[in-house]
Amino acid sequence: METEFTPWLSLGGGMLIGASAVLLMATNGRIAGISGLTSSIFARSTKGEARGVSALFVLGLLLAAPIWMIVSGDWPQQWVPSSPLLMAIAGLLVGFGATYGNGCTSGHGVCGISRGSARSILATITFMATAFLTVLVARHIIGA
Repeated sequence: METEFTPWLSLGGGMLIGASAVLLMATNGRIAGISGLTSSIFARSTKGEARGVSALFVLGLLLAAPIWMIVSGDWPQQWVPSSPLLMAIAGLLVGFGATYGNGCTSGHGVCGISRGSARSILATITFMATAFLTVLVARHIIGA
């Protein structure tokens, strides 16, 4: 599978992610880790204001593709495996990793590294190494 290289869109997307992380931290003192924000929506102990902020942040993520379609006239291109079993296993592994690693890629990779957190830097190195190994095995050894 070949993907199109889009440096300007990628740069713009990265800038929006960084700006949203800074804005959330500046206005609410919260780290923009998606697993933490999502879990606070459903946690019993979450205060109403924190739950609302988390819900709005996650809603913004969910609305990004429809807004892109309205602005550009075309849905963003994305490829996902056609195997429901593979997607279920991947989802469980990501959930386990985010729980075990005390955060997800966005919390550690975007917010933790920018704060200079040694734990987040190590976690991000681990995420990336695992992703590289997964792609190597899936595409070049298994041929999926």
